[in-house]
Amino acid sequence: MRLFVEIRLSDELRKDLIGTMHVLKKLGVKGSYVPADNLHVTLAFIGETSEPEKVKEALAAVKVKPFRLSLSELGCFGDTLWVGAKGNQGLSGAARSVREALDAAEISYDQKKFVPHVTLIRKAAGNWQRAKAPKSEMMVKSISLMKSEEKNGKRVYTEVMTL
Repeated sequence: MRLFVEIRLSDELRKDLIGTMHVLKKLGVKGSYVPADNLHVTLAFIGETSEPEKVKEALAAVKVKPFRLSLSELGCFGDTLWVGAKGNQGLSGAARSVREALDAAEISYDQKKFVPHVTLIRKAAGNWQRAKAPKSEMMVKSISLMKSEEKNGKRVYTEVMTL
């Protein structure tokens, strides 16, 4: 089972990101656009595991204090285009708590430095610099353990547990 821990986005924030994606399309930016239902902020990518119950047990102790999440600038990692996310100490604290719980349970996950963002386009090509990130924010009250699977050629995310 392929798992990751995310912040699910509010409908309003998601709508604003979709608007930015439409602007990017009008600017001629090509690539693999992330489906609206899959927009999220990843706190930890666990990947394939044969022990989902162990992951759930490890994360059960994680407590999330509500915090405000806001979108910042457009940026890229190579050819992956994203919108940055800010959440002061709440966002970094949530990621740290999740990662510490996984470490304590000796569950492996992607150890890359946490750079909060929402991926918009993979394999992006074109001039995206004229687009702007939406000025949008939401309150984060929980985080989710998600399952990722391929269905009919599409990536589908399903919530496994809410923290």
